[in-house]
Amino acid sequence: MPRLLGIRIQNFKSLADVTLGQTGYGQAEPLESLSCFIGPNGCGKSSLLDAFGFLADCLRRGVEAACDKPQRGGFARLRTQGSDQPIQFDLYYRETANSRPITYSFQIDEDNGVPFVLSEHLRQRRKGQKWGQPYPFLRLEYGKGEVWAGEATEEEEGTTRQDIQLEDTDRLGITTLGQLSDHPRIVGFRSYIESWYLSYFVPDAARRLPPVGAQKHLDRTGENLGNVVQYLERSHPERFERILERIQRRIPGIHAIKTTKSPDGRLLLEFNEAGYTDPFYQQSMSDGTLKLFAYLLLLEDPEPPAFIGIEEPENGLYHKLLDELAREFRQHAERSQNKTQILITTHSPYFVDALKPEQVWLMEKDARGHTQVKRTADMPTIKALTQEGLPLGSLWYSEHFEERFAL
Repeated sequence: MPRLLGIRIQNFKSLADVTLGQTGYGQAEPLESLSCFIGPNGCGKSSLLDAFGFLADCLRRGVEAACDKPQRGGFARLRTQGSDQPIQFDLYYRETANSRPITYSFQIDEDNGVPFVLSEHLRQRRKGQKWGQPYPFLRLEYGKGEVWAGEATEEEEGTTRQDIQLEDTDRLGITTLGQLSDHPRIVGFRSYIESWYLSYFVPDAARRLPPVGAQKHLDRTGENLGNVVQYLERSHPERFERILERIQRRIPGIHAIKTTKSPDGRLLLEFNEAGYTDPFYQQSMSDGTLKLFAYLLLLEDPEPPAFIGIEEPENGLYHKLLDELAREFRQHAERSQNKTQILITTHSPYFVDALKPEQVWLMEKDARGHTQVKRTADMPTIKALTQEGLPLGSLWYSEHFEERFAL
């Protein structure tokens, strides 16, 4: 399964220049399977998650539509205040455990208030190359450039170089080229980005009654919660039983959950609780119960996404559930046969208590209002205290994260 080794984000909201993990050969350590970001309100946690959403939206919708989504407000509001440089992303990822890493870089600028793709590059080292810079197999400037077909890169035998001119600089080159079988690496990269799951779970959306019909994957708001239950009940009953067992351990009283059809043909979720003859339906269940249920469904997806992003999973959950939920995420991400990466933001020390210093990043703003990020494993004091057995979240709550960034 593809794996993100690292990312650098420049000039996106408060993320003037933020690097996470490895962004080149031999640099830093790759991102962990689970990465959790903490810090005060307004430090850039939401902007970090939205950076991933922005890239996915650029691929699916085009650059201008991605900039103009209501929560973003256009290119001028997205670009870091005071900067006249383009927004830039550099992703470093590996398609399989044995494949050579690939770097994808793209820049977005504006012309008379209209955003456009300024440049795109995909690079990879040649087979057998251990040193030196990777070679580009896609190179675009203002929508014009060249691409190398197949698996070969520049100067390798059998290389087929093609000149290309995109008609629309609102669209990423990987959007078009990622549909052509001549470019398997670009197809693989596009598929990887399209598989990202960024959760925007809304309990009220999960309470709606969707039409009957099994669906494999949970949508981003949770509106099709019942449809996914219907699919798991029918096609993967053993997985659904595991979810019910975990729900019963975490929410005492619930002993069965199933789907049923309403008189008007819509899908109802029945929650059966001990002591009650009649079931409860999703409309009357608490936000926390629906949210926990949705997360467990997501983790039991038979075809899990390569990347999951979740903002503040603690909202609406009883504090004693948070440590166990964090362990669920951690175990899922670290399971040897499952390489899904999970990125989470949180304000909860209870959630952080279940994590390792290598998995937790502290975010703060400097005097310029720019977000700075540091991994807690790289803080000597914190590393020493956790080695003595002190929980990470408790150290955070008791203000032991006294190390500050250089301003």
